[in-house]
Amino acid sequence: MSTTVNIAPTDRLASRIVNGILSIKPLASLAKYQARNMMIKRAEKMGIPWRQQVEELRQLDWEARLAEVTNPQVTYPDYFLGSFHAYEDGNLDWEAAWEVEPAAYTVHAKIWPDSGVQGDPKLRQSYHDLVKEQVTIEPQDILDLGCSVGMSTFTLQEIYPQAKITGMDLSPYYLAVAKYRAQQRDAQITWKHGDAEGTGLPDASFDLVSVFLMFHELPQQPSREIFREVRRLLRPGGYFTIMDMNPKSEIYANMPPYILTLLKSTEPFLDDYFTFDIEQALVEAGFELPTITPNSPRHRTIVAKAN
Repeated sequence: MSTTVNIAPTDRLASRIVNGILSIKPLASLAKYQARNMMIKRAEKMGIPWRQQVEELRQLDWEARLAEVTNPQVTYPDYFLGSFHAYEDGNLDWEAAWEVEPAAYTVHAKIWPDSGVQGDPKLRQSYHDLVKEQVTIEPQDILDLGCSVGMSTFTLQEIYPQAKITGMDLSPYYLAVAKYRAQQRDAQITWKHGDAEGTGLPDASFDLVSVFLMFHELPQQPSREIFREVRRLLRPGGYFTIMDMNPKSEIYANMPPYILTLLKSTEPFLDDYFTFDIEQALVEAGFELPTITPNSPRHRTIVAKAN
């Protein structure tokens, strides 16, 4: 039914050398620092006001906003408490939450030649074009799982204006920014602080669950648990759609070792993701064999229907 995906970067000597470098904490810290600085410089060269935007957000009363969205019952899994994306506190960090938007525009600017700052909206559109084509129902209740600061959630609302949209994330810092952005847009979205492995939401309460750029940040076992949880949340005939890095992309296979080092310094579970048999895992969780379609030179869209 499905075969294990063999990813070139994991098998290459360069990748093993990179893992060795990143096991040395001072070198890993230097790599993360360099990766973040490189992004900020690239952003501002393109006209993305990274530092200005962050400074504007910094002036707001975030502690009150954090209290509004935090669920004190949430327990953070160990993998979530480590360093991510060059932030020592990972996703539980204001700097990380404030920088999501400029970082997304910067990282996605190079996906297509000459796409520039339109790369991020083009990437989101490429995903939703495939979703609209392959999802044969008109969803009325949609969950954006791992919604971060709401960029993916707002796009879902634009695509499905008739639907009730819920955004859930494990970081209350991201959710505080998401709720602030929703208020700016006058967007009616329900925000939930929770763990995707055990959301606490009712059985069969959604027609569509969407996950945008989350699974490359997870070990394989939590990903399997999330698949089972999504199946529980979906109504019969509902859909689970995923947009993420494409491990079969030649871009990753041919990536220079120093770039691979910077990438892996900010993405600690990349090897887990690149070797994850996602098709088999989805089938085992109760989905039909999914379709997997490249939607950019380095991303793929996965559409799985609930059995």
